Amino acid sequence: MDWTLFFSALLSATLLPGSSEALLLLRLHEGGDPLRLVLVATAGNLAGSLLTYGIGLGGNRVLHRARWLRISERDLARAESAFARWGRPSLLLAWLPVVGDPLCLLAGLLRVHWAWFLVLVGAGKLARYTVIAALAV
Repeated sequence: MDWTLFFSALLSATLLPGSSEALLLLRLHEGGDPLRLVLVATAGNLAGSLLTYGIGLGGNRVLHRARWLRISERDLARAESAFARWGRPSLLLAWLPVVGDPLCLLAGLLRVHWAWFLVLVGAGKLARYTVIAALAV
């Protein structure tokens, strides 16, 4: 198991900055097994997204009071409206930079069922790493 890649992908999927794609490309260049590396990166990235989802899910009240996140009732209402418009399939885009991490947090805040979250976010992240690996090999 490539723990460095796993934790790089995990941190990249949280609200912290990071780039697991560069490490994936390095590992592929070093001759690593593409399937194994894609699965490790996907697992780590999904774990990080689950952490962000859990923060939203478990910290609903705390998040509203946390000044450093600056989530106002108005902002939350706008996010809920947008999520209602695009629905759960928008979680397929959780791999996108800038948008993906807040989307996972919002899914937790809005109490999206964990199974839907895992399937949709996992599928999107697996597709992203698969495309990156396929283009690199």
